[in-house]
Amino acid sequence: MNLTTDQLQQIAPSVGARAGEYAKALNAAMSRFGIDGPKRAAHFLAQVAHESGEFSRVRENLNYSAAGLRSTWPARFPSMEAAAPFARNPEKIANYVYANRMGNGNERSGDGWRYRGAGWIQLTGRDNHQEVARELAVIGDIGDWLSTVTGAALSAAWFWWKSGCNPLADAGNVDAISDLINIGHVTAKQGDSVGYDKRLSLTRHCLKVLS
Repeated sequence: MNLTTDQLQQIAPSVGARAGEYAKALNAAMSRFGIDGPKRAAHFLAQVAHESGEFSRVRENLNYSAAGLRSTWPARFPSMEAAAPFARNPEKIANYVYANRMGNGNERSGDGWRYRGAGWIQLTGRDNHQEVARELAVIGDIGDWLSTVTGAALSAAWFWWKSGCNPLADAGNVDAISDLINIGHVTAKQGDSVGYDKRLSLTRHCLKVLS
């Protein structure tokens, strides 16, 4: 699979003049991790484009309003009153919602913010950051590396491969892939990942572009 500049611009129009640079990095990453045909590439690129806002984000923002917090994490913010103290405070939000999971310490450790989503697939948590650093022999600050074009592309393809998404793409299982990318595990409920409808629409669009 060789993603062209024109194809990437059709998938993510906002990449603009950087389409060539991004396509080169994505091709190298997809080749390395077996994303080796139009179908696998379409599923991969759709998920990555969704997670990164058309390749525009390499670090998770988390600048949510109280209503946004309620919508995104209803179990953690069961009321507007519970969400209000966190609204528009990205660091506080990250330290709360990502505490004590994915290898992170407690809320006061600062791990939630330190290991918030990074790269084009928004790799989240101490465990994932340390594993990708080890597996891809990253030297230096992992957050800085994930924020580079090379790091953003390679980490996305690595996480896709590690999570077993290639066979799911072969089967056309957008729901299971979306669960793995967004929730971290496959769930029984159809379409419960955040942004599922957009992920599905993007996948269909990418399949047309790459066919």
